[in-house]
Amino acid sequence: MPTILIADDEFHIRRLIQQTLELFEDEGVEIITAQNGEEALNIIKEKRPELVFLDIVMPEIDGFSVCITVKKELGMKDVHIAILTAMGQECDKAMGKLCGCDDFITKPFSTKELRTKVREILFPAKK
Repeated sequence: MPTILIADDEFHIRRLIQQTLELFEDEGVEIITAQNGEEALNIIKEKRPELVFLDIVMPEIDGFSVCITVKKELGMKDVHIAILTAMGQECDKAMGKLCGCDDFITKPFSTKELRTKVREILFPAKK
């Protein structure tokens, strides 16, 4: 079963993303959430989701550190990490790239963009 992890410390953002992606549950996708970086990292290690929407500014461990751990230290290249943040300056995007993130999406985000990203990653043949 394909899995999507939504990691954001703000409940309403987690819920909005979850509601935006609920339609994929009918296609067999499991959607799970984490409220901080440490919880996100533990879930990634245990469940190895195919796609992670990851905020940068979170308690415990920030999103950049989570990304570095997953991509560089654990070598989980198959876990697609999309940074989803309000920090949209060029230096933030450059840092995301250095950390190994696969995509960088800024808030406010388009719900259509998120759904398109899920289709591209989880269902590439159905474009």
